[in-house]
Amino acid sequence: MIVDCGTYRDGKRVRGPEDFSDALAEVRTAGDGFVWIGLADPTTEEFDHVAEEFGLHPLAVEDAVKAHQRPKVEIYRDSVFTVLKTAAYHQRNETVSIGELMIFLGDSYVMTVRHGPESPLKDLRSRLEGQPELLAHGPASVLYAVCDLVVDQYLDVATELQTDLDELEEQIFSPGRSRGAAERIYGFKRQVVGFRKATVPLMEPALRLTRGEGELQVPFVAAELRPYFRDVADHLAKVNEVVEGLDRLLSDILAANLAQVSVQQNDDMRKISAWAALAAVPTMIAGVYGMNFEHMPELRQPWGYPAALALMAAVCVGLHRLFKRAGWL
Repeated sequence: MIVDCGTYRDGKRVRGPEDFSDALAEVRTAGDGFVWIGLADPTTEEFDHVAEEFGLHPLAVEDAVKAHQRPKVEIYRDSVFTVLKTAAYHQRNETVSIGELMIFLGDSYVMTVRHGPESPLKDLRSRLEGQPELLAHGPASVLYAVCDLVVDQYLDVATELQTDLDELEEQIFSPGRSRGAAERIYGFKRQVVGFRKATVPLMEPALRLTRGEGELQVPFVAAELRPYFRDVADHLAKVNEVVEGLDRLLSDILAANLAQVSVQQNDDMRKISAWAALAAVPTMIAGVYGMNFEHMPELRQPWGYPAALALMAAVCVGLHRLFKRAGWL
């Protein structure tokens, strides 16, 4: 559905037609200002009507409706299509949810299309309307503000994930609290990998928006805004450094935990083997003297039975001391 449609001139919102078609026609006729239209989870029918009016490319329209796209910037003849992944951290269950945000940028319009409940645009419009000097740079100023807000949210999520990882590391390597550690590490790693898929692919589009010349130059972006986009790219680089560090540290923690488990299993096997040896020796001696043969050493001697018991005890004590000294028990 259409969330809002506003007309802007000289960085300020002005009264204009409520219908987006009339608003777009008015700013194009006047030759100044732009229209900012916001949509949330549009259906195919709703978006087809908007796309036809704005002359959007069919491939970009298909991506905007289906969502689940990789962060990117695509340039068409009359528009620039940008895809961003939004991220939000939920303190209650310590999880990260990923949404999707598309921006269509043209000569006299900017269109934001969001998918999923995690939208960073709820207060962005009102905040931007309080910065007329930024909005005066045209519709690309909205693209910058959206990118800046999304990357700032990435920084917040990365900070929360770092805190959670510190707590997880402390729990895993605390004595007696390593049960189920591999499952916890793997679950956390899935969170980080999902977040990484949102941040890392955005680096190339962010850098592209900073270029002012050449084939990779993005149209409809004023030269005055390129330093702003460089600032966004710098913040995104910091986020990616944190995310890469989290991913590497998680891999190291998982490897250390598996090594810890392997060592513990080896200790358990040594203990089992030692006790098995302690049980095997008297069992063997008893088995030998339990055979039905008449001619066996010390079979008729009165001290034969206590001698056999003494031999069993002596061998068991000797093995126990040997295993204890070797660290098997």
